[in-house]
Order: sequence, then structure tokens, then C-alpha cells
Amino acid sequence: MKTIKEIYITGLGPSSSHTMGPRKAALAFKKRIPKDARITVTLYGSLAATGKGHFTDRAITHAFGSMEVQFDWQPKIVLPYHPNALKLEAFGKKNQLLAEQTVYSIGGGSIVEEGDVTSPPVVYTLGSMTEILNLLDKTGQSFWEFVFEHESADIADYLNDTWQVMKKAIKRGLENEGVLPGGLHLPRKAASFYTKSQSSSGLIKHTNKIFAYALAVAEENAAGSEICTAPTCGSCGVLPSVLNHLLKTYKISESRIIKALATAGLIGNLVKTNGSVSGAEVGCQGEIGTACSMASAAAAQLLGGTPGQIEYAAEMGMEHHLGLTCDPVAGLVQIPCIERNAMAGARAIDCATYALLSDGKHRISFDEVIDTMTQTGHDMMSSYRETSTGGLAKFHSLHRLKD
Repeated sequence: MKTIKEIYITGLGPSSSHTMGPRKAALAFKKRIPKDARITVTLYGSLAATGKGHFTDRAITHAFGSMEVQFDWQPKIVLPYHPNALKLEAFGKKNQLLAEQTVYSIGGGSIVEEGDVTSPPVVYTLGSMTEILNLLDKTGQSFWEFVFEHESADIADYLNDTWQVMKKAIKRGLENEGVLPGGLHLPRKAASFYTKSQSSSGLIKHTNKIFAYALAVAEENAAGSEICTAPTCGSCGVLPSVLNHLLKTYKISESRIIKALATAGLIGNLVKTNGSVSGAEVGCQGEIGTACSMASAAAAQLLGGTPGQIEYAAEMGMEHHLGLTCDPVAGLVQIPCIERNAMAGARAIDCATYALLSDGKHRISFDEVIDTMTQTGHDMMSSYRETSTGGLAKFHSLHRLKD
């Protein structure tokens, strides 16, 4: 497995696969071509189907700066490697082809260039939860210690920077009000939810705050502000909401939050390695499901769970999101994406609580549920995998036409 740093990537929303990835590809391509080149970008599959709603064209145009950029949208053409594909072509003054590159945006802001045979550095030789649990049983370590032992010396600083970005997004999101950009005219709700949480009590108060924190980050993402993937932009509000809630409720130290981020990152890394975190490839179960799994594990650890209980919490976080489709209305990371962040944040606390009540023993393993999620995603019709041609996106549009 690669470094968990690829699970936590800081950048501008609203989509890690449709905004961050294509922007990264454009910046890399720009370094290879003359400054006066003319650019043609062909977007395929999911990138073409929902690219405008996800601001894909804006991100790429901004990356190329003053260069002339033309777009060719091909939603019905899906390249074999991944549904999120783009071809970059550079032309000279005589319309001669100077360079071309096909790139796949595989989720979480990561990209793979066609023809690139170089392998990324291997950080973890163990690639399954079962192998890791067996090792921890022998060494007595926790997940975060396993991570710190394998990552580079700057991992604590990297995770601290990640946490600072998450906290700032929460703070901004709780202050900002108004209507989110895009054609849905969706009003922000985080500030209102947080204010209402102050007058509630007990379990309702705790749940309301988790909702508010998750909405704050998800709304900032939808507005194109700076957030951190966890593991994607569309699911970026789940983990911060849970960590911030536990930090304030139980007066947990920042150093323990960093350790929880390490464990959550390992969970996300296992999903990304053995399955997918791309909504275009496996549906929203790969995004929100993974985020809930990460947050469930982090919460279980912060609340004193054993490795077995932490694994159980992570397994439940994914298991109870199996089959979740990715059907963004109008191709925007708003409906149902923002609301799902809030629901998954609350569910993560439930998963951790349930796991802590048990002895950690259960029948369905984390590895099994990831295999199940991956197969389920591949069995889904493409209309339910971030194309906005099925599910809520389809029927919302039909009802609006009737009205």
C-alpha cells in the first residue's frame, strides 16, 4: 500500500475526482508544452457527464492560465481503465500536434497517466486488515502506532496540517450563510443547525452538533473553498465532524486527534487499495461509505476501543452503506451529497458505540465488506455511478419538468 498522505489531500472543492484530479493532470501537462500552445481537452464518461456541475472545465482552464483551452465532452464514451478519463492535446501555431496524454482521475484527487509503468513507493508491505490485525495481536500495538512506524518521519506534522485545514473549514462553514453556487439555489444550513443545537440538550444536542460540523465542511466544499479529502471531496465533512465533536465533548487532546487521523487514514488506504473510493467507479458507497468507515474507526479508538473493536466499527461503517448510489442532482456536489455527510457523521458515532459494547468479535470482516462493496459497485448500472442519469438526479429532473 502507498502512503496515507494520498487519503488526505488539501485543495479546492467541490470534487476530488472531477476538480482536483483534472487540475493536477492539467498542471503536469502544462510543464511539458510551450507557453503559446493551444489546448484541447476531451472529457470521457463520468467526467463529461457531470463535469460542468463539478466545475471540471473551470479547474482545468484555471490550471492552464492564459493558454487557449477548448473542451470536447464525450459522456457516452467510457475508456476501459476508469470512468473518469481525460485526454490532453497540445497544438502548435500550424495546428501540428505537439503532445498528448490520457489521464485517469481515480478518486481522492489521485491520477494515473496512461502508459506510466512506474510504481509508487510501497509504504506498507501488509495489504489487508486481516494481516494487520494478526501483526498487532503479536506486537501489542494499536493501528496508529503501526502507521507511525511505517510512514515517513514527517507524518505527524502532515496529519496536524490536515487537521488544521479541517478545523478551519468547520469554522468558516459555521459562519458563512447564503446560497451555494450552481443552479439548485441551495441555501447553506450549517450556521442555522449550529445555533439550534445550542438550545437543545442530551443526545439531540450532540447529534445536532455533528450535523452542523459535517454540513459546515460539506457546504464549504460545494462552494469551492479549501478542504481536505477524507477520502474524497464529496465525503470531506464526515471525519472532521466526528473528530471535532469528540474533541469538544470529551476534551480530547490534539495529539490524540492526530493519532485518530492516522488510524482513519489506514482504513481509507485499505479501501482505496483493495476497492475504490471513486463514486464514478463504485457509487457513493465508495465515498460516503469509506468516510463513515474511517470516522467510525477513529471514534472507536478515541473512545478507548481495542484493535478488534476498531476494526468492527470500521466494518459496520461500510457495511451499512453498501449499495449506496452516486446520483448528484444536476451534477453538483450538493444534493444528496451534503446531507449524506451529516447522516454518515452521526452513523459513525453509532457504529463506534455499538462496537465498543461488543467484545470486537463478529462474523463479517472488514476485508470481506470491502470486497463486497467493490463487487456491488461494479455490478451497478453506470447511471448510478456519478453520471447524474439515474436515481435522485433523474427523478428530481422529471418532477421539475412536470411542475
